[in-house]
Amino acid sequence: MEFIASPAVQRVLCADCGTPIEPNSANLCLQCLRNSVDITEGIPKQATVNFCRNCDRFLSPPATWTIAQPESRELLAICLKKLKGLSKVRLIDAGFIWTEPHSKRIRVKLTIQKEVFTSTILQQIFEVEYVVVHGQCPDCTKLAAKNTWKAMVQVRQKVNHKRTFLYLEQLILKHGADKDTVSIKEAKDGIDFFYAQRSHAIKMVEFLTAVVPVRCKASEQLLSKDTHSNTANYKFTYSVELTPVCKDDLVCIPQKLARQLSSISQLTLCTRVGNSIHLMDPNTLQVSDMTSQVYWRTPFESLANVSDLVEFIVLDIEPSGPTRGKFVLADAQVAPNHALHSQTHQNHNHSRTNGGVSMDVDVNMDDVSGARDAIYHTRTHLGGVLQPGDSVLGYFLTRANFNNDAFEGLDPARVPDVVLVRKTYPNRRKKTRARNWKLRSMAKEAADVESGAGASGTGTGTGTGRGALGRRGGLDQARVEADYELFLRDLEEDPELRMNVNLYKAAGSAKPRGGKGKAAYAMDVEPQPEQQPVSVQPGHAEMEDGEEADDEVDFPEIKLDELLDDFDGLAIKDGEEQDEDEEL
Repeated sequence: MEFIASPAVQRVLCADCGTPIEPNSANLCLQCLRNSVDITEGIPKQATVNFCRNCDRFLSPPATWTIAQPESRELLAICLKKLKGLSKVRLIDAGFIWTEPHSKRIRVKLTIQKEVFTSTILQQIFEVEYVVVHGQCPDCTKLAAKNTWKAMVQVRQKVNHKRTFLYLEQLILKHGADKDTVSIKEAKDGIDFFYAQRSHAIKMVEFLTAVVPVRCKASEQLLSKDTHSNTANYKFTYSVELTPVCKDDLVCIPQKLARQLSSISQLTLCTRVGNSIHLMDPNTLQVSDMTSQVYWRTPFESLANVSDLVEFIVLDIEPSGPTRGKFVLADAQVAPNHALHSQTHQNHNHSRTNGGVSMDVDVNMDDVSGARDAIYHTRTHLGGVLQPGDSVLGYFLTRANFNNDAFEGLDPARVPDVVLVRKTYPNRRKKTRARNWKLRSMAKEAADVESGAGASGTGTGTGTGRGALGRRGGLDQARVEADYELFLRDLEEDPELRMNVNLYKAAGSAKPRGGKGKAAYAMDVEPQPEQQPVSVQPGHAEMEDGEEADDEVDFPEIKLDELLDDFDGLAIKDGEEQDEDEEL
């Protein structure tokens, strides 16, 4: 076997240091080539980035303000745009060098390549230091100059509760529809959203139209006009009105409209409100969806809402009909709870007005004992969840008088004595147990004029309501607290309602409302025993002395896998503890 020797590699001496190297176009070794040629020339080693402390946004060249977390890809892109000479070289790698969390310096390590001679490519690693410069973005500048908005969205609903706005707030937070909101202000029967641009207000109106049944009306106001350039400055207002029909409301549809809705019964129950109103006849399980366009052509009021519910005891129940989803048709025998007996001694004649419908409940003192022992037969859609001995909430139509033309036109023989709405858990509710979950509120809080707090989420103002609700003080605040407790119970008892809401894990120890720190940003857990609202659910009687109530077996518990981690809440809590340490 004959071996062929490989050709010898020819080497030359480096022109600077004399080291034998392979021939190249520069006749220099790698070390001498790096010393003689600097490919980072023209790239600044120091730069600045602009940061707005009010809205936590960075300036992305040329004039875009974006939200970027520390050491994120968005922040790295902003830093690379600040370097002018990167277009002349090839960027291989870029990454952050760790600095202190509260440091005003951002260090970035870059790896670049460049062809310095023919067929000679040089790679070099260097570091760039950025200085964070605080300033104000144009939106915050307008806010500081009291020129806060150019377009406004007025959301109104003419009902005597705020549960719809509490649910709407969670929908806005889940879909991030409040990111362009300049400020939020509570008004009579609703909330006002302010925006710096008209397009942002139109986007909010489109979002509201997609999630709830509404009708909208737009208007504009001329502020100034330049006749020479033919330009004008306007302020735009969008009035959005929500339907007054809410979940679990008892409604009586006009006869003509009921025929259009597949000839459904006029006396129906509202089971859900999405972008349309879902109605159901509890006697036949017939359902119908009413769009907002159909409703506003023939508007009507609710006969009764959840504040008119009365507690009953289920004596017997037997399925007697078909099923539709989670609803099972059944015949039930119910009796009023003994709480009705105690309430009638306190209120001999009670009158309530619900929007345009007035309801008078007249109780004869001679019939109290008979009403307490009376048994009512009714047909219900809750046959799948009710058992004998359970407590259920319903509308007591036998002792109610509705001032409604459509209801007066019904055949009295076809009007049931009781309409059951939903199951309740009085024994569990009487015990003061903190929930293991909580909700968030809108970050851009509505600030009172006297407090001077901004709309960036850092100001808490003087109110202790939920988000933009309950800030007017007085009776409105107490009403919002009671409505909020009812809203939390609805989330616990309705899995379909929880699908549209983000639930977060609650901290181990919750501070009471009204405490120090940014309590307006994250909602607290259930109130402490001394702050527990009194009688937020109708028909709940107090426990007698020595009586022990057993927990309901089927009490709805929210599982841990349905909860999200509240990282912002933890950061706020750490900041509050740090502030307390500094004061001490």
